[in-house]
Amino acid sequence: MGQHHLPGTPPVPLTLRRSARARRISLRISQLDGRVTLTLPRGVAEREAIDFARSKEAWIREHLAVQPDRSVPVLGGTIPIEGVPTRIEAAPGARVLWQAGTIQVPETALAARLHRFLREMARDRLVAACDFYAAELGRPYTRISLRDTRSRWGSCTADGGLMFSWRLILAPPAVLRYVAAHEVAHLAEMNHSPRFWAEVTRIHGPYEAPRRWLRENGAELHSHQF
Repeated sequence: MGQHHLPGTPPVPLTLRRSARARRISLRISQLDGRVTLTLPRGVAEREAIDFARSKEAWIREHLAVQPDRSVPVLGGTIPIEGVPTRIEAAPGARVLWQAGTIQVPETALAARLHRFLREMARDRLVAACDFYAAELGRPYTRISLRDTRSRWGSCTADGGLMFSWRLILAPPAVLRYVAAHEVAHLAEMNHSPRFWAEVTRIHGPYEAPRRWLRENGAELHSHQF
């Protein structure tokens, strides 16, 4: 469906989606990234949904006002990489160059290039972590995929596929490793029973600290827009 906005300062992007199960227009604001989503039943015109959003504009703006600040990567700005605030600088050539504390990125398509670099970095770290924990568990996984999920940091399918949010590369390494161990443990226990947590402890060790960090700070990882 097309891109729409509520006019004003600033304009508010609206995401419209249709659902066969919907019986009326509903509105949701994501607590992770502030996305405003309108769900429409079949047969309802987009204009009717937009009018509904306009009738709720005061409520929408009130809720967005208390959302975490969002930032777009710019030269001179910072972004956390492996939990370390990292200054974004102009690269002297065509490559992205990273070292602790600074990352140099070509100015052309800066956000896209930084995003691509961080995804590849996340993949490298997650593959290494999953290989280690799968060996500890004694069970192989079939594949690893990365997404920009808003409701979960990772998942495991019945056929051994592992999925992770690439944004874990923004968190401290211990957090990324914990999530990797958590999903690998699902290869043995597809639940959150005491046996599952025993497997997490066996292959990872104590996990309370990184789990707590993610619960308390995870929403901030979604504040960086690309």
